[in-house]
Order: sequence, then C-alpha cells, then structure tokens
Amino acid sequence: MKKILFLLAFLTFPIFLNAQGNSARALLDEVSTKIESYNNVYLEFNYNLENKAEKVSQETRGNLTLQKNLYNLKYMGVERIFDGKKVYLIVHEDEEVIISKNDKNDEGSITPSKMFNFYKSGYTIKMDIVQKNNGRDIQFVKLTPIDSNSEIRYILIGVDTQTKHIAKLIEVGNNGTQTSLIVTNFKTNQPISNKLFTFDVAKYKNEKRYLISEIK
Repeated sequence: MKKILFLLAFLTFPIFLNAQGNSARALLDEVSTKIESYNNVYLEFNYNLENKAEKVSQETRGNLTLQKNLYNLKYMGVERIFDGKKVYLIVHEDEEVIISKNDKNDEGSITPSKMFNFYKSGYTIKMDIVQKNNGRDIQFVKLTPIDSNSEIRYILIGVDTQTKHIAKLIEVGNNGTQTSLIVTNFKTNQPISNKLFTFDVAKYKNEKRYLISEIK
C-alpha cells in the first residue's frame, strides 16, 4: 500500500526539486502548474511489480479520486479514504475497517504538505528518452537520489508532451525490484460528491457488520 501511495504522489502533486537540468525542471514545473489548476483529479492506473531474481511478478489495477487534501483510493480490494482529519482503511475481504489519525510523517501519507517538504531536495534530475505511446510522445525525466544509502536506484517520470500530464512512472530499486504505474484514464474537474471522502460508520457497522477499530 505504501509503495502505491508513494508512486501516486508523483502523479497528483506538484514536484519541487533542487535539481540539475533546466529543461527537465521546466517540464516538471509545467506539469505541476497544470495539476494545481484543477479542482479535482480522477485517474485509473495499472500497477506492476517485478523482481526477476526473486521470481516475483504482480499486476493489478486501481483508481484514485483527489480533491485538494481529500482522497479516495481503491486498490487490491482495499479502499483508503482521507476526510481531512482521519484515514479510513477498509479491507473488504476481511470485512474490517481501521481508523487512524493522519500522520504527516507516515510514508503512506499523500497530502500536499507532506510532499512539499519531502521533495524539496534529495534528487538530481535530467532528461531521459522519448517514447511513443499510441502515437503520443512521452518524455521521460530521470530522478536519481543523492543519498547513496537510498533503497531507490532511480525513478523515471513519463510526461505526455501534449497534455502535460504524467502518463507513466517507473521506480527501480537497488534490490532489483522494478515497479511501474501506467495511467489508463485521467479526468479532471469532475462533478463528484463529498460523500466520496466521507466514511459512513453506520453503513459498515450495521448493514455490512464490519469489524471497526480505531488507532488512537
């Protein structure tokens, strides 16, 4: 779950990096400005994780709706809701709900304030290759951690040069694991209800009889 939130953070929040490479920085700044202009964002994605040495391969789909600090993430049978104060983790298979306060220091947090602080420094940045995807040019930007002890070897951010939206993310770890997130549907300024970011306690306690626990 933390891995997917980490990657999604790149898709939905402005990227502020003390970086090298003016053209790469300018492209990411343009992406950031456009994302900031939207009232809300909805995206569907394919998520892939692979480690050939360990013979591990995983593929799944998910979707995310985000409005300012509020979000609703559905991924691998789990729903995660943030209403501005608390995080609700709904595990449908186990019929369980875990409620916790939003921890800005948690790696799983994808609130803007966390991302602004975390990504202000720590990476070198440069332009990488351009690939064709369904007739569209995807310009990749490469982020390499400055910290030599980082578990991440590098991250590739693929930007659609026409829409200035992020189309693909690839993270390569020092342990040989490669994770990628491909955006399959991207919509903005949709008519959405605030109920999407509200947890209905009665619905899960009475109708669905989920086990509800809260971490103080």
